[in-house]
Amino acid sequence: MNKAVNDGVWSGSWVAQRLGVELLGDPGLTDLLGLALRRNPKRAHLLVSNVLGKHVPQSPSVVYGHGFTLGRRVRELLGTQESRRAVVLGYAETATGLGHAVADGIALAPYLHSTRRPVPGVATAGGFEESHSHATSHLLLPENPALLSGEGPLVLVDDEFSTGNTVLNTIRDLHARYPRRRYVVVALVDMRSAADAGRLDEFASEIGARVDLVAAASGTVSLPTGVLEKGQELVARYESESAGSGSRPSAAPSRLGAQFPAPLKDKAAAAAPDASAETTPSIETTPSPNPLGARGTARPTPTDPHPKNNRVTQVDIRWPKNLPDGGRHGFTPGHRIRLETALPAMAARLAAALPEDAHRVHILGFEELMYAPLRLARELEQIVDAGVTYSTTTRSPVLAVDDPGYAIRTRLTFPAHDTPADGPGDRYAYNIAGAGFDAVVAVIDDTADTPELHAPDGLLARLAEHTPHVVLAVIPSYVPERPAMLPDPLRGPAFSSYAPDEVGWLLQDLSDVTLEAPTEEREEAIQSGGAHYAESLPVEYQPSEQYQQLFHTALDEAADRLALAVGAVTELVLAERSPHPVLVSLARAGTPVGVLMRRWAQHRHGLDLPHYAVSIVRGRGIDANALRWLAAHHDPADVVFVDGWTGKGAITRELTEAIREFEESDGITGFDPEIAVLADPGSCVRTYGTREDFLIPSACLNSTVSGLISRTVLRSDLVGPHDFHGAKFYRELAGADVSVDFLDAVAARFPEVSDAVTVLAKELLAADRTPTWEGWAAVERISEEYGIHDVNLVKPGVGETTRVLLRRVPWKILARAGAGADLDHVRLLAEQRGVPVEEVAELPYTCVGLIHPKYTRGATGADGRAVAV
Repeated sequence: MNKAVNDGVWSGSWVAQRLGVELLGDPGLTDLLGLALRRNPKRAHLLVSNVLGKHVPQSPSVVYGHGFTLGRRVRELLGTQESRRAVVLGYAETATGLGHAVADGIALAPYLHSTRRPVPGVATAGGFEESHSHATSHLLLPENPALLSGEGPLVLVDDEFSTGNTVLNTIRDLHARYPRRRYVVVALVDMRSAADAGRLDEFASEIGARVDLVAAASGTVSLPTGVLEKGQELVARYESESAGSGSRPSAAPSRLGAQFPAPLKDKAAAAAPDASAETTPSIETTPSPNPLGARGTARPTPTDPHPKNNRVTQVDIRWPKNLPDGGRHGFTPGHRIRLETALPAMAARLAAALPEDAHRVHILGFEELMYAPLRLARELEQIVDAGVTYSTTTRSPVLAVDDPGYAIRTRLTFPAHDTPADGPGDRYAYNIAGAGFDAVVAVIDDTADTPELHAPDGLLARLAEHTPHVVLAVIPSYVPERPAMLPDPLRGPAFSSYAPDEVGWLLQDLSDVTLEAPTEEREEAIQSGGAHYAESLPVEYQPSEQYQQLFHTALDEAADRLALAVGAVTELVLAERSPHPVLVSLARAGTPVGVLMRRWAQHRHGLDLPHYAVSIVRGRGIDANALRWLAAHHDPADVVFVDGWTGKGAITRELTEAIREFEESDGITGFDPEIAVLADPGSCVRTYGTREDFLIPSACLNSTVSGLISRTVLRSDLVGPHDFHGAKFYRELAGADVSVDFLDAVAARFPEVSDAVTVLAKELLAADRTPTWEGWAAVERISEEYGIHDVNLVKPGVGETTRVLLRRVPWKILARAGAGADLDHVRLLAEQRGVPVEEVAELPYTCVGLIHPKYTRGATGADGRAVAV
């Protein structure tokens, strides 16, 4: 840890000696904090953190490491499951970067920080007051307000806690609208008095919630009687002397370049200077007509500032498209993954813009924009030979005194260069002047890249007075373009006959819209090119009593086999994909399988896995809004797409291409397009329970085995650009619903197959499961042999053949010679529809359904539209 010392003197000793202020508490407290003075009617002193990266230049690894370590402590406190449900809230402006780092330490928590910059078009989801701050009003502007309305723990992060008022105001405001059972307060230092500390416990009891506290160090500030008045008098006197001089002081330049970061020194060396030796504060060449207002004090310009050699260069670091620059509107685990991936290349571009002989480089962030500059600085620190430090500008006016025992040695003052809610005013950069930096890299967002930034008295010009090289990196300020919130998933019993915890449907309810059309009429529209198959629904097949009996017989006979495959594929997912996967089934055939996998994880491992159902449409791809919702609520790397079975692998290819397009359009990465399936007869995926083509009874029926949910719908007049795809809930078919019966019958066999699953999972994990795509090759061969010449009209496997018979106008069915009970339902359906069943020797699938344009106007190709005759 780097100690807050200057030339062997504690950087709080100047204030301590003159005001009698003491820091009492943990031994490491003075390593973390120094002291300064400010004009404030409620508090004269300022605790200046040496590891926050705000006022004091510090190694970015030290700054990030403190926040990350606090996040790890929060994760240990909450446990893995609760950490997954946590949301982190940081405070503007000082703790925005610290809160980010805490969220990183927790690892799976989305992050949001308050802001003092209103953003047009973004609704305010809350706000609170920070009574002792220079700028008091905080806004909460999440892109997804669900960040604030969840039931998991809320982690509140600030740099210090002196009274607890800010935290109480925040919790009071949020708890009234979004009550939670648990809050965690995080700070670098907890400096509350004993009386203030007790208020949190009382407040927690009052609202009926648990409130924990995590801090790197704790203590109190001992303030003698009259300290506020004495401090204000001291500030006024030094301001008056600075304003009255109107010129540079004759004192020798300070040795800031050797001080930040400072080495750990023995506390005995940190004796306070002689109080009688009053130190003249640093001043600017132009005195302030308004002390500590329009102009403040700063390090004097060096005797030879080399103005002709000073230059400002701008570098495009190529910030990833649509990646938020910080947590003003929310920063998800998916965003974090994208940033980690992009950082090395961005830091390399920064390094290339630095002078080759630079030995000391400083990265200067901008007010609330702390995290992005910090991460860039930390990455730069790893790849350049120069020493790298980091700090940010601030709106808080603090007296600067050029004394080793004072935390704020110099101050640069410049006009605000963004559009703050409280109007224009001065901004400050501390301890930069006189520090001997060879280059300063200013990292700002494009909202702040204004004429004021480039003005003769602007930030860039002020920096150029004190370093030979100024580099400007502008990051696009993220503004949400989509609606602030996608709706919560639909759940039973309001939507579907599944229990609400079994699956959340990322769909919109179109139950009141008439979408069904007779098969021939529907396919006529598709054939004519006037409609896509996903724009309407087939009339739901109503099974005969004989067919229903076949279903129940098949379920009874296949339950053990199904349970074994469910267990095996779930074990593969847990072993290879994620120890805490988010199951995302492809509606609707994949949904019963997703529910069963979730039940197996509960049965075998006691896991409560999230499970959602999303829509994917051939030729249109996966529902991008559903992916956005998933990325906002979960780590995309944990998402495992689930389907019932593979045929020739068309959906596997569709999903791969859809994810690629989504990454390009939204810049969100991390989703793995490989599907986990119960059966993979087409050899299209690596994650499966079996590669045998056997009857999965859920394929025998439509909605009545899938929670009474229709196939998904995508039609422009019903589904807008910011809507989930649609589907219907057939409540009227409740009397014929066997959805839960199917699940219960398979889950009841879990105990019986448990040992067999263990053996099978080990075999599969050790086997070469590389997809061979032999199913696709077989389909191509069949297409040519039967004169079809279009693989999209060949539907291989029991499941796909059943779909042909239930929803299309089939030409003929190919059945493997000797296939038994697995095809009883297929033979019955074929008989009812007058479709011939042709037995074929050495068929790679148990059966194949064929469609031919010659015999139906409804055959559709890969794009979902008709194939011409």
